[in-house]
Amino acid sequence: MRVGTARSAAVQWITEHARPDPGFRGAYFSGSTVGLPDDAELSPFSDVDVVVVTDAPDLPAGPGKFRFRGALLEVSHLPREELASADGVLSSYHLAGSFRRDTVIEDPTGRLRELRVDVSRRFAERDWVRRRCLDAERRIETRLAAFDASAPFHGQVTSWLFPTGVTTHVLLVAALRNPTVRLRYPAVREVLDAYGQSQLYPELLELLGCARLSAPRTGHHLDELARTFDATAEVARTPFFFSGDITAGARPVAIDGSRHLIERGDHREAVFWIIATFARCHSVLAVDAPELHRARLPAFREAVADLGITSTDDLLRRGEEVIAFLPGLRRAAGRIMAANADITGTTG
Repeated sequence: MRVGTARSAAVQWITEHARPDPGFRGAYFSGSTVGLPDDAELSPFSDVDVVVVTDAPDLPAGPGKFRFRGALLEVSHLPREELASADGVLSSYHLAGSFRRDTVIEDPTGRLRELRVDVSRRFAERDWVRRRCLDAERRIETRLAAFDASAPFHGQVTSWLFPTGVTTHVLLVAALRNPTVRLRYPAVREVLDAYGQSQLYPELLELLGCARLSAPRTGHHLDELARTFDATAEVARTPFFFSGDITAGARPVAIDGSRHLIERGDHREAVFWIIATFARCHSVLAVDAPELHRARLPAFREAVADLGITSTDDLLRRGEEVIAFLPGLRRAAGRIMAANADITGTTG
C-alpha cells in the first residue's frame, strides 16, 4: 500500500469517527510516516499514526492500532492544552516533530495550522533542539526515579526498559530525526555512523543488555513472545493505554516486524520491542488471565535473563548505569548538534 492511500484512509476515519465528537478540536499525522511522500511504499510492518486533539473533560482511550479500509492505523488522543503554546511544543521532543511539516488533517479552530507555521519556522534553531534533548534526558531521569520496586516483575521491567530506550531519542533529536519507537535502535545506529560516533552504539546496546545476544537466541525469544502475544490477544478485556498494540490487527508490527529485523541481521535491534511487548502482554494477562500469566511467565523471565536481569536488584543497578551514562550521552548529543548543518543559530 502507498503512504498516500493509507493517509486517505486515515482522513476518512477522522471524518466518520472523530469529527462528530463534541470535544473534537482537530487531528494531525504523527510518527514514522511524517515526511514520507504519498507515493512511497508503506512498510507492511508500519502503521499510520494519527493524533486526535480533544477538549473532552476526560481523555478518551484511543482505539490504538486497527485496520480501516485496508490501512493499519494507530489513533491516539491528546488534550488541547498540551498544544497551548508554540514554545511548549518546541520544547517537547515527542510533540515538536509532528509540526515540522504540514501534517494537519482537520483544524476547525485554526490552532493547529498556526502551530505548524510557528514550530516549523523555529524547529531547527539550536536553542530549541537543545531544549528537546534535555526534555528527553529529563524523561530518562524522572522515569527511572519513579521505579517501583514493589510492582510486579513485568511492571518493573517496563519501568526500566522504556527510559533506557530513551537514550536513543536524545541522539535522534540532536540529529533532527524522528524519535521513533519500535525502530529506535537501528535509527540511532544510522545517526551515530553518519556523525562519526559509531563507537557509542555498542554502549547503548550494553545498557539494554543485548550487545552479545545471538540471532538464534533472539529468534527463540520472539517465538515465545508470539505464543504469549496470540494468547493475550484472545483474552484481553481490560483497557490499558497500550491495548491497541496487543491485538490480532497489531501482530504485523509487534511480531512480524521484529522477525523482519532478525532476518535482515538486526537481531539486537529487535530486542527492545520484543521485551516491551512481552512485558505489556503480562500486564494484560495478570489482570485478565492470571493462570495464563503464570504459565507464560517463565518464557518472559528467560528472555529478560538473557539481558542480565533476574531480579529487582539487577534492574535498580541497571538504572543506575543509565544515569551514570547521561553526561557522556549529553556530550555526544552536543557533538551531533555542532556538526549538524541543518541546525541554525550559534553554538554557544
